[in-house]
Amino acid sequence: MDHDVIVIGGNFAGLSAAMQLARARRTVLVLDTNAPRNRFAATSHGFPGQDGQGPAELGAALRAELAAYPTVAFASEAAVAARREGGGFVVSLATGGGVAARRLVLAYGVRDTLPELPGLAERWGVSVLHCPYCHGYELDRQPVGVLARTEMAFHQAMLLPDWGPTTLFTQGAFVPTEDQRRALVSRGATVETTHVTSLIGPLPKLEAVRLTDGRTIPLSGLFVAPLTLPSSDLANQLGCAMRDGPTGPYLEVDAMQATTVPGVFAAGDLASPMPNATLATAAGVLAGGAAHRSLVFDRDLAAAA
Repeated sequence: MDHDVIVIGGNFAGLSAAMQLARARRTVLVLDTNAPRNRFAATSHGFPGQDGQGPAELGAALRAELAAYPTVAFASEAAVAARREGGGFVVSLATGGGVAARRLVLAYGVRDTLPELPGLAERWGVSVLHCPYCHGYELDRQPVGVLARTEMAFHQAMLLPDWGPTTLFTQGAFVPTEDQRRALVSRGATVETTHVTSLIGPLPKLEAVRLTDGRTIPLSGLFVAPLTLPSSDLANQLGCAMRDGPTGPYLEVDAMQATTVPGVFAAGDLASPMPNATLATAAGVLAGGAAHRSLVFDRDLAAAA
């Protein structure tokens, strides 16, 4: 085998997994395409000890720490295929050739699909947002909106009044029940059934949204739950089971981040219905430790095939 473990994905989850393995003096290859999901955000908030730091700077610091371990290697390569072979796995690379390892950690994340509204994608990660805990405080209690895509918007609209006066734009995506309307009113939220047609303001800031009837409603932030899909089909190629989450499918893992395929572990947004940098990091720690224990206690992976 070329390596003990190949980690596919080099953001918070993947780097955290690699760190545990590096400290166990295991040979690790981290494959990464340098296009993390959080690249659109200027800062990362709610991350203990790192609040307000830039995601790119955090990633660079983690990679620098890992580079100090002689058993870790990095490659800016895309993994396009993965298969079980004997007591390990072979990963094919987009540039040709392949690499082999005894275990895999999948941490390549998910990709977001946003509503098609003029000016929305250009503001993603700055004034069009998905997580109030990550970005709500910086909006400084100014008016905010929720753009509905599913009934999940009700949950967002119930939370957001703690960050600012809130308007729920139903967009025809769902009709709040009377109980839901009463709950929203009790939180001071407004329900708007007229559709949003565009976003207004100097990019990437948001000043207002325009409705189909010509009205404009001032907003400093618009929250939307993106629909998500895994960034790669490697898990499907390997036969890993999936689950349905509130925004899209995610990998099924156990309490130690093991997938349903022996020898394959997963962490981060790919393997959780709750996207969050801190949770992704913690899951990476678990996945790396579990992969190491698998190398020790499940040495004959071929017998588990």
